[in-house]
Parts: sequence; structure tokens; C-alpha cells
Amino acid sequence: MKWILTVVAVFCAGILIGMSDIVTSEWYSSDISTIILYILVVQVGLGIGMSGNLTKIVKNLNLSTLLIPVSTVVGTIALAAALSFAFSDLSVSDCMALGSGFGYYSLSSVLISEIKEPLVGAQKAAELGMLALLANIFRELIAIGFAPYFKKTFGKFATVSAAGVTSMDVLLPTIVKHSGKEMVPAALVNGIALEIVTPLLVCYFASL
Repeated sequence: MKWILTVVAVFCAGILIGMSDIVTSEWYSSDISTIILYILVVQVGLGIGMSGNLTKIVKNLNLSTLLIPVSTVVGTIALAAALSFAFSDLSVSDCMALGSGFGYYSLSSVLISEIKEPLVGAQKAAELGMLALLANIFRELIAIGFAPYFKKTFGKFATVSAAGVTSMDVLLPTIVKHSGKEMVPAALVNGIALEIVTPLLVCYFASL
């Protein structure tokens, strides 16, 4: 919870700074956001490559473990597409791009803003980036708050799926608490798999 509050505080600080005259408009037209994006993408690769459990996880893969990230992707994208009908100002592809973050708010929000800017303009792109950030933060909050309900209603794998990318790090203690230590390999596989597909899916849907 402390981590989430920190993210929200930083986000609110960004809004306040943006409303002030501290940062000039030239900053937004520079390559700074693109550089940040590249750094985030490199971080994805580093996180996967430096995982000490990666080799062990690959050797112990089984069908049920592999089905978790697949089910997470399919379920999330399907729900995002269905929710698009409730928002007249958002297209189906926009909603699917927002959902494709799977809790990876830092990467997905920057990706969507960068890809959408030449297509819909800077203001609309910034709005979509903000929505991506909020959607993924709320996903994390829901995964934490409703973990006991998910486990009781849908089974122990549900806590892993709900966590999305964060099943491998931030929400791993929550998953262990409610679903048991035996879910650690599944949680790590789910997080790594989603960390790989997140930039691919976000880029694809955002560019439609």
C-alpha cells in the first residue's frame, strides 16, 4: 500500500507542476519523453535477464502455469473491449490499449502518449496516457483489496491473474498470503510473460 500511495503522490505532484509555470511548453515537444520510454523498455529486458529464477522457472513450466498469462491477456483485452461501449469518446482499440498495460502503469502510459500524439494530437494523447496510468493503478488496488474474494470465488490462480505484471514483484507478498507459497513460480511466470507482451500489445492497439 505504501508503494501505491507513493505512486499516487508522484502523479499528483506531476499535475501540480504541470499547472504551474515551472515547466515550459518546450519540454513537452522535446525528446525527453522518448528517451524515458527507451529507458523503460531497456528496464523490461534487464528485469527479465537478471531474474535469478528464470532458468529454474523455464525448466519447471507446465500447462496450468502457462495458461495463467494467456487467460490474463485474453480476459483483460475482452473486458476492455466490452467496456468501450460504455465510453462514447473512446474507441475499442483505445480501450484495448489501456487494458494492455496489465498493471505496468509507467511503461503503458508513456507508450500510449508517444504513439497517440501524431495520430490524435498532444492533448488527447496526454489524456489517454493519464487514463492508462489511472487504469493500471486501479488494477493494482483492486488486486490487493479483493485478493481474498478472488481466491475464495475463483480459486488460487485468480490472485495471480488479477495482479497482472505486478504478480512478480509488488503483489507477490499478497499472492503468497492468500494463495500460498506454491503459487510463487506461477506468479513469476505470469509477471515475466506479461512484461514481455505489454509493450507489444500496447503498441499494436494504440497504433490502430
